[in-house]
Amino acid sequence: MDNAFAPLTAEQRAIRGALRELLAERCGPAEVAAAAAAPAGHDRALWADLGERLGLPGLALPEAYGGVGCGLAELALACEETGRALLPSPLLATSGLTAPLIAALGSRAQCETLLPRLADASLTCALAVPGAGLATALGLTGDNTAGEWAGGGRAGGVQARPAPDGGWLLYGEAGQVLDGHSAGLLLVAARAGGPARGRTRLFLVRAGAAGLSRARLTALDETRPQGRVQLRDCAAEPLGDDDGTRTPGALAAMGARAAALLAAESAGTAECALEGTVRHVREREQFGRPIGSFQAVRHRLADLYVRVRAARSAARYAAWDPSGAGSLALAQCLETVRAVTAEAVQLHGGIGFTWEHRTHRYFKRAAGDELLFGPVHRLRDRAAETAGLFGGLAPGSLADRDRVVMDADAVDAGPGAGR
Repeated sequence: MDNAFAPLTAEQRAIRGALRELLAERCGPAEVAAAAAAPAGHDRALWADLGERLGLPGLALPEAYGGVGCGLAELALACEETGRALLPSPLLATSGLTAPLIAALGSRAQCETLLPRLADASLTCALAVPGAGLATALGLTGDNTAGEWAGGGRAGGVQARPAPDGGWLLYGEAGQVLDGHSAGLLLVAARAGGPARGRTRLFLVRAGAAGLSRARLTALDETRPQGRVQLRDCAAEPLGDDDGTRTPGALAAMGARAAALLAAESAGTAECALEGTVRHVREREQFGRPIGSFQAVRHRLADLYVRVRAARSAARYAAWDPSGAGSLALAQCLETVRAVTAEAVQLHGGIGFTWEHRTHRYFKRAAGDELLFGPVHRLRDRAAETAGLFGGLAPGSLADRDRVVMDADAVDAGPGAGR
């Protein structure tokens, strides 16, 4: 895609059409509920079909490693469709969060061994970040260079130490790991070197490794399964030869790409939730007429339509330029999907509040994603910091910014203001 607003190419339309057709056949409301309730948190057979028939997991991976060789724009289009269907799958964890890191930092042997298996869906991978600092680790809501989100070399987080045999041992815990309970491979962020000179490094941990225990957590959004990962002197392999100097930059670059993918997914979710609401208000009657014929309802839906179109445009632009627009597009799309799904629940009436109804699942997806990757105001605040919009202020100094804004307001108001 040469620019964000160019028409879709024939290849992109084919990818979107094939994926939408397959998901329409295999991902109805009952199938989504069954897949989310499965031990793995997704339908393994469907995931295998997505890999074999469409090459979805390897869509943005190089052909040299078994991928399709497309770009971020094509993968973002696919995420729009999976967002529409609320597909429970390892796509975000495997293709969005971990495969780019392995490709960027992994050794040639690691890339040749792991990436083809990730591309053909025979292996899934999860990024394990200590605590609840995933958004900070990705550089979306804060500076990720200090390493405090990874434990900072002190108690807490995940610590790495050299093993007597020349390998590495990991000790600690990571909660809220997307697909962490079922992934065949874990990419663990751990602090190595102690408090003074320590750095955050990435380590590979195979499923079944001694000292590794995992459990699925009860999450607000059951279509986005999460797991707790505990490591007790667990053997691990460093990712590539990086000593930690390149890790924060690689995480931030991957975070911008992941933000673009999640923005596209959220735009798809919002669009489908709005379409379902429009169908409902056309069919549901009150006082002898469809409720969609009432002017107040039509105005509310018109406002939502404008917001969805704007969110999709932002997501498309972010897929074209993730480093410049990823976090801002994610903020806009998360805000939009939250507003759309909340209105959808209201306009569906009593049925919208039942957990079994699809509208409620859309609402939980919106709320759950913001808890994981937001909040929205911090995404925007970090984007402003990165762009230098508050020059002369220390990063994260919200109190100073508030003071500057208040002083400016007092100047604008003139002498005696506020007395």
